Amino acid sequence: MPWWLRAAALIGAAVALLPLVYLVVRVAQYPLGDFADAVLSPRSARLAVTSLALTGLVTLLCVALGVGLAALVTRTRIPGRVALGVAAALPLAVPSYVAAFGWQSMNALLSPGTTFEGFAAAVVVITSVTYPYVYLPAVAALVAVDPAQEEAARALGRGPLSTFFTVTVRQAAPAITAGGLLCAVYVIADFGAVSILRVDTFTRAIFTSFSMGFDRLGGIALSSVLLLLTLCVLTVEGRLRRTGTRYASLSGSGGGRLLLLDLGRWRGAAVMLGWAPIVVALGVPLSALGIWSVQGVSRPGSLAEVMGALGNSLWAAGLAAAATTLIAVPLGLWLARRPSVLARGLERAAYLAHSLPGVVIGLSVVMLGITVLPALYQTMWLLTLAYCALMLPLSLGPVLSAALSAPPELEEAARALGRSPVQAYLRVTLPLMLPGIVSGALLVLLTVIKELPATLMLRPTGFDTLATRLWTYTGNESYAAAAPFAALLVLVAAVPAWMMISRLLKEVR
Repeated sequence: MPWWLRAAALIGAAVALLPLVYLVVRVAQYPLGDFADAVLSPRSARLAVTSLALTGLVTLLCVALGVGLAALVTRTRIPGRVALGVAAALPLAVPSYVAAFGWQSMNALLSPGTTFEGFAAAVVVITSVTYPYVYLPAVAALVAVDPAQEEAARALGRGPLSTFFTVTVRQAAPAITAGGLLCAVYVIADFGAVSILRVDTFTRAIFTSFSMGFDRLGGIALSSVLLLLTLCVLTVEGRLRRTGTRYASLSGSGGGRLLLLDLGRWRGAAVMLGWAPIVVALGVPLSALGIWSVQGVSRPGSLAEVMGALGNSLWAAGLAAAATTLIAVPLGLWLARRPSVLARGLERAAYLAHSLPGVVIGLSVVMLGITVLPALYQTMWLLTLAYCALMLPLSLGPVLSAALSAPPELEEAARALGRSPVQAYLRVTLPLMLPGIVSGALLVLLTVIKELPATLMLRPTGFDTLATRLWTYTGNESYAAAAPFAALLVLVAAVPAWMMISRLLKEVR
């Protein structure tokens, strides 16, 4: 592999990981006693209890909902099974802060003068948009279960329910566990919903430290605790993935016909139970958006304001997609051609930075801008840097997959025909990788449009996106003004959600 490609990969990865490294450096600069007092304060304890309770309860509810819906879709003969399978994944298109806005604004319509906020409200709202993270892998795992093992259990005298829980679910347990841990990481990192619903978690407290007088020590201390919580969850997920039990297929290919349970007289109740959480998760926020949007778009100047915010969102997301792709391509080629220890280390560090809450990365980049790069503070440069740190794995995954499918022998043939290494990569390898590069860039673009905390912290003065305008109007309880921005965000988020649902359609028959 050419030296210049490795150098480009190292420089790009270093830029993307700079916020994470700088956060660790700033933690080391504070006196140990002061830092320990901030970490072990009563406030930190209260935040830890609230954050862990919210994470644990939402994760349990998501596992119950996700596995239950997956079982109905893949293991029963209820009417409208495929439609239910598609609809159950649609809440992925609703960002958590948009769902919180929808529920809160619907409460303002139905019960003026009252508030919809607090811990219980956060549990309901976050669960309603997070359970698909368990549902989708559970569906994929249940479809892949070898029917021959279920038939063997039934032949030995076990009933349908006993077979499902002791044989089917056990084989799908690794996927279900991974989905549950993904939910846990999502809840730990959530900022928008808990802020709108006024629940004091680590993410909200860190943002408050930044916005109210900028308590640097407090913000760094809370960020370090949140970083440790995220690392703990990721460590547990990694251990479970490595030690998970593997099951052999008894039918060779494992492609037998799934055993579907006829629920008989319980069919109607099962249909109602299956559709109930979906109707609640989608019906409440979408109905509120529809009602308020009619009033919001009719305000003088509102359409121009919405289009301006959409343009800013696309501009920021386009810069982030271009910069992240520029970093991901050389790193992906390095990993595909020469997967050294250093390259693998950079890849793992990038995934760690991606798993961190946006508010932590945002705070780190803010401190970097104030203390090291003041000329770049509140410019698109630093905002794009934060996006690169958060989104690199989204681009790196498709790029690496494309690089692995591009035969290195074609590069060697091009060089044998007189092409230089640079020409061989540009004219042979990159065209073969183009579908993966475009896919990764599109995923980054769609995700950045929804990103809220880092954008709030780092956007240039007067630069408002769809997410930040929604945040501003929601804070003022201007629901009609906020609704068009929320509706556009849902439409944008529907694109990656539909990509996942289309894969689901191929497996649920």
